[in-house]
Amino acid sequence: MAAADRTITAYRRDNGRVGVRNHVVILPVDDISNAACEAVANNVKGTMALPHAYGRLQFGADLDLHFRTMIGTGANPNVAAVVVIGIEPGWTGRIADGIAETGKPVAAFSIEQNGDFATIAVASRKAKDFVHWATELQREDCSLSELWISTKCGESDTTTGLGSCPTVGNMYDKLLPEGIYGCFGETSEITGAEHICKARAIDEEVGERWYAMWKAYQDDVIEAHKVDDLSESQPTKGNIEGGLTTIEEKALGNLEKIGRTSRYIDILDPAEAPQSGAGLYFMDTSSAAAECVTLMAAAGYVIHTFPTGQGNVIGNPIVPVVKITANPRTVRTMSEHVDVDVSGILRREMTLDQAGDALIDMIRRTANGRHTAAEALGHREFVMTKLYRSA
Repeated sequence: MAAADRTITAYRRDNGRVGVRNHVVILPVDDISNAACEAVANNVKGTMALPHAYGRLQFGADLDLHFRTMIGTGANPNVAAVVVIGIEPGWTGRIADGIAETGKPVAAFSIEQNGDFATIAVASRKAKDFVHWATELQREDCSLSELWISTKCGESDTTTGLGSCPTVGNMYDKLLPEGIYGCFGETSEITGAEHICKARAIDEEVGERWYAMWKAYQDDVIEAHKVDDLSESQPTKGNIEGGLTTIEEKALGNLEKIGRTSRYIDILDPAEAPQSGAGLYFMDTSSAAAECVTLMAAAGYVIHTFPTGQGNVIGNPIVPVVKITANPRTVRTMSEHVDVDVSGILRREMTLDQAGDALIDMIRRTANGRHTAAEALGHREFVMTKLYRSA
């Protein structure tokens, strides 16, 4: 059955986007507003604070990324309403105004000249109003093809490239032609397979832009700051234990996530929302799991698929993270973290096509409201990406 003919029940937002969760978020603009946000979330059940470490004296591209991530997080279709709290009104209002462009309810409060007590009190009352409003919203029938689905792998091993990453690729090969938005990234982790990734672009112009982006990451970040090489970072200790001895091996497995026929149609800056229509995108991201998922969520993706070999526990506060593994040991020792077991691929008990269908079924069930393993276990890793030192 075509994805366009498969229905899910989801929340239709005012801007037309489809969300699979209905969060009321208490969003701190800066690190010193975390306590006030957490106090509001403690006062009003059904809300969620997203504390983080940044937001003061950032500038230039780093500040632009901060605003993109903050606004994008609040604008994500999985979020019903947002209370924004910052130390001063300027940046606080800028973030609230950006979120409001989606049409969803948002309120902004600043602590300066008010203090924590007064700010927490008024923000709590507004948060309570938002919870009442959000909990009366009803799911409606939507097409599976309207979903935005991102991907990243973590704690990879030999089974990842053989099983769980190709499972995601099979899903993309089936769903991208039906109209979904897809996204992959992990710029440093393409090293050694950059020629293959460049060739998977929709055309030569996009491929050249992708290569320039990858080369800039290599030259301006990795080569500029490394001590001798990327040992113990790429591959990680877990990757090496799992049999991946070089970044080139890891890169080849990583690219299995985009399947056999899919081609990316554009490249994105970190946390940048796609503008070129439905299709697969590459986002310039770190390979660190929590950072990468946070950036893709801020770009508007509503479900994240996460292949793992050795076993990774990552979650996200607003986006359900679907874990896929083909490692029988991980299924046995970390079963509470696994949503889709495709270890049958290695035992020749499951075809790749069947594995892709199993993932699509889990995506549909997750969209309909099933909590992922990470959600059930309370994993809410929200990690901002920072480009350089603060002023």
